[in-house]
Amino acid sequence: MNVAFAGTPAFAATALKAIHAIGHSVVLVLCQPDRPSGRGLQLQPSPVKALALELGLPFLQPGGLGLDGRHRDDARSVRAALETAAPDVMVVAAYGLLLPQWALDLPRLGCLNIHASLLPRWRGAAPIQRAIEAGDVTTGITIMRMDAGLDTGPVLLAAPTAIAPDETGATLHLRLAEIGARLVVDALRGLSDGSLRPIPQASVDTTYARKVEKREAAIDWRQPASLIERRVRAFDPFPGATLSFGGETLKLWRAAVRAGESGRAGEILSTLPGPLVVACGEGALELVELQRPGGRRISARQCFQAASPRIGDRLIANVD
Repeated sequence: MNVAFAGTPAFAATALKAIHAIGHSVVLVLCQPDRPSGRGLQLQPSPVKALALELGLPFLQPGGLGLDGRHRDDARSVRAALETAAPDVMVVAAYGLLLPQWALDLPRLGCLNIHASLLPRWRGAAPIQRAIEAGDVTTGITIMRMDAGLDTGPVLLAAPTAIAPDETGATLHLRLAEIGARLVVDALRGLSDGSLRPIPQASVDTTYARKVEKREAAIDWRQPASLIERRVRAFDPFPGATLSFGGETLKLWRAAVRAGESGRAGEILSTLPGPLVVACGEGALELVELQRPGGRRISARQCFQAASPRIGDRLIANVD
């Protein structure tokens, strides 16, 4: 089949690589414009653009797809390119731009989306992080036929996977990317032979995964320890969970809930050379792995070997 592809991050690149490897003709790739990255803030290509260059695939990087907006020239170029390429189907994975109706209608077999949850749970931008944050024990991949709504189209295929107790956003992202790549290949096969049967999404268990913002990084010690621990894992690698100590903002990458311990929110209950335990709004949290500005991830013992918090001190981060 002739396949157009729209995606930007590594999650999407995994699917694009699988589609290309199985022998489909990828007639056009859409990805977002290069963004500044790293300490020098140099423009960097996205993983999808890098893969398109490696495979010699034609690609475009529009700033938007609205024919009547400020990116109308980009949109007109994309529309002309798609009409020339005449894709049978478009596959969309974490593209980051909404497809207008003209784009949804252009491929003769429609547009398929690889979504990192079991719809209708966690529609929206950050299903991986929100599933871990909420304490879900299962998530998965849904291949759906796109419509004008936000992840509301009928389901074509779905595959569940368990969320491990120590799962992070990074580890779950990698596993779901591989599942999504396999499942979209199956979906394209089923679309080609007519065996796929779209099923409308259920009307229950609908939740929305809002985009993760940098401001959510700061730990609020007034929250329950179990929620803080889940957010630490969910926000790995972005934006990371942060706390303040000694005038520095540290990132907390690993923590453990301590049962049966309590105190004022943010209060140090025990410290080095034993476990470093902080009271939360409900329960307490042991700090296990941290990172100083410009440093690498290290143990709490290494992080605080020069000057450790004292029992009774309070860590500062959104605490009154």
